[in-house]
Amino acid sequence: MIIDCHGHYTTAPPALGEWRERQVRALSGGGEAPRPADLRIGDEEIRESIEANQLSQMDQRGIDVTVFSPRASFMAHHIGDFAVSADWARVCNDLCARVAELFPTRFAPAAMLPQSTGVDPATCVPELIRAVEELGAVAVNLNPDPSGGHWTAPPLTDRSWYPLYEKIVELEVPVMVHVSTSENSAFHTTGAHYLNADTTAVMQLIQGDLFADFPTLRLVVPHGGGAVPYHWGRFRGLAQALGKPEPTEHLLNNVFFDTCVYHQPGIDLLLKVMPHTNVLFASEMIGAVRGVDPATGHHFDDTRRYVEAAGLPPAHLAAIEEGNARTVYPRLDARLRKAGL
Repeated sequence: MIIDCHGHYTTAPPALGEWRERQVRALSGGGEAPRPADLRIGDEEIRESIEANQLSQMDQRGIDVTVFSPRASFMAHHIGDFAVSADWARVCNDLCARVAELFPTRFAPAAMLPQSTGVDPATCVPELIRAVEELGAVAVNLNPDPSGGHWTAPPLTDRSWYPLYEKIVELEVPVMVHVSTSENSAFHTTGAHYLNADTTAVMQLIQGDLFADFPTLRLVVPHGGGAVPYHWGRFRGLAQALGKPEPTEHLLNNVFFDTCVYHQPGIDLLLKVMPHTNVLFASEMIGAVRGVDPATGHHFDDTRRYVEAAGLPPAHLAAIEEGNARTVYPRLDARLRKAGL
């Protein structure tokens, strides 16, 4: 089985975007804000949006199951206040859960949180519980920068995050560390802000001691870890200078990296630097990079080609494409087992 741990509903029916536009307009006095119940999207619309897009590409590329969360750039936690984010998270999480209900053996839902700039992360706990216990979410996306590229939030190791981590650990779901849209013109959203955030998150974890307090917390750093594999020697040296343990010991029982890296040399480096037990297959298909690489004739985000061309031992390849995801995402494993998969 090939499990893709990083998918987003980037092809949601237009009604979702229209609902959000109404919500944002209301913030500046442009009419009444919509309620979550006002969103009307039929099952057939969802089927069409998935079958012609994600499901079609999954079939072409031989991907069996995708962990499916709301569109990352749409999370936009810097817009409005907590109430705005709460309603937006609810409608987006509900929609991803409906995809998984319509295609139960092909998609497993993951949830966004109703984060908001300057708001206590503990306010996200009710939606976290609802998403996991009522909607069946197998993972949660956590934005380390709800301010939209201004980095006003405390580091992920700060104790203000602890009430959220406590519930995440209790519910046995992993965290994907994933920022959203950058409103800072210095940081292109997908080309700079996403990769900056991946790198920043790992450095924050090196500086802190989060896993001493949460030894079973699991964090997935997407996009191959940003600059982390390429500069692993720098991080090891900085950890030494800071009096911190060797990062392999300090982080790698709890931190994992996905394969959303869109060329062969990048995948080769990731797999050479990081233990195979810390790498999870992912593609983020129909995401930030949707074009065809003229050098290969294949889509940049067809990452299975790169992983399988890396010359891994069969057991290591099987772990990356399936086994590690079942371990890091225990609720996904339970869901698959219940379906006989």
